[in-house]
Amino acid sequence: MSGKNKSFAEGLAAGITPAISDTPRPRSPVGSILSGRENRIAALASGSIVQRTYELVDPARCRMWAGHNRDYALLNEQRCGDLIESLKSQGKQEVPAVVRRLRGEVDYDFEVICGARRHWSVSWLRAHNYPEFRFLVEPRELTDEEAFRLADLENRAREDISDIERARDYLKALGHYYEGHQGQMAERLNVSQSWLSRYLDLARLPAELIRAFPDLHALRIRHVTLLKPLLKPEDRKERVFAKANELAAEWGRGGEIPAPADIIRLLTLATEAPTKSASPKRSGLAEIINGADDKPLLRIEKRTPKAVTVTLLPKSGGSREEAEVAILNLVRELWR
Repeated sequence: MSGKNKSFAEGLAAGITPAISDTPRPRSPVGSILSGRENRIAALASGSIVQRTYELVDPARCRMWAGHNRDYALLNEQRCGDLIESLKSQGKQEVPAVVRRLRGEVDYDFEVICGARRHWSVSWLRAHNYPEFRFLVEPRELTDEEAFRLADLENRAREDISDIERARDYLKALGHYYEGHQGQMAERLNVSQSWLSRYLDLARLPAELIRAFPDLHALRIRHVTLLKPLLKPEDRKERVFAKANELAAEWGRGGEIPAPADIIRLLTLATEAPTKSASPKRSGLAEIINGADDKPLLRIEKRTPKAVTVTLLPKSGGSREEAEVAILNLVRELWR
């Protein structure tokens, strides 16, 4: 190449080659990745990010924690139907159950703290043509008291846990974790003492009384204020227990079961002291006609010179024969 051409080529190269400057070069992708990892580690160390570990396990390797606040034996396809359909539509379990890892156990690897319905539903699906379903769990290290508070917090707003289940769980926890100190327990649960007291009162209702309610899960804490007064004094309590026993026998024979409020009314009627057979007595503005065993038969709600309003009480424990006699006596009284 001639000297002139060489000079031209060097000038052209100089025009298209970037000059060396002090401008910093872009960071390499490797540097960005390392920096991102460092930032995440710093966030985890500071507590601003909490990392959880989930596992997919066989539900048969999980058992319910002894302190679980749900009655697992009462779960069935109907009570878990909404969750089963949701799992089938999603194709998997979205929300993990909280578990504790077991050590030294042959038959189980985990115990379920929160997630009994999820455990039951996944188990049901695996047994009904969905063997691919696995139980999604989040293992944690928890004390029993921490496990109790976690389970209570998760389930407190759930309507599928009955008041009686929750009440009995609170009563058991009061002795196990709080040494009977109700104020301390209310503080740890962040609830008022009056709120907690109503649940504890429900759990403490004697078996002789609640046997009148064939479906205990229909009992609510609002019923406690109506039932507690029936237990004092002693003679009133004995009559209520006797009535509850009669009602339980009637339900056992296939009798029609009324709502809890109606059962409470029947128990309340039984608190009246025994009166003379088939004699009327005042109850507010109404007259109650009882049978031989103080079982209400009729209620006379209104008397006028021309008419009498009478209500039959076939579910109050009296016999049909006694009711027929009471009606006949009333008719004879009116048509003297």
